[in-house]
Amino acid sequence: MGETTTATTLIEGGVAHTLATLTEYQTGSIVSRTLLQEETGTLTVFSFDQGQALSEHTVPFNAFIQVLDGEAEITVGGRPERVCAGQIILMPGGVPHKVRAVQRFKMLLIMFKTRTG
Repeated sequence: MGETTTATTLIEGGVAHTLATLTEYQTGSIVSRTLLQEETGTLTVFSFDQGQALSEHTVPFNAFIQVLDGEAEITVGGRPERVCAGQIILMPGGVPHKVRAVQRFKMLLIMFKTRTG
């Protein structure tokens, strides 16, 4: 689909941040900003323009998506689920999943690098 832009910005400890403002929408693109990247996991904020998507893939780790703004369709194990601002969804490790922006949306991706099962 569109272009994916990535910026790495580790946030400062002890300072409050508004997650939805840490990445901006770009027409026809997906933008991501890494907030924390450690051996044990990552914390990344994304913004998706309407219609943008991440194709189906599988990772060996549990990952959570918390929608900050807008609406997305998250498909986990072949089952689509509409997720709106304020909601969270688990994508279990080892289970195929994909993400599609129903409308412009922003999300926080929390990944724990611990094996499932």
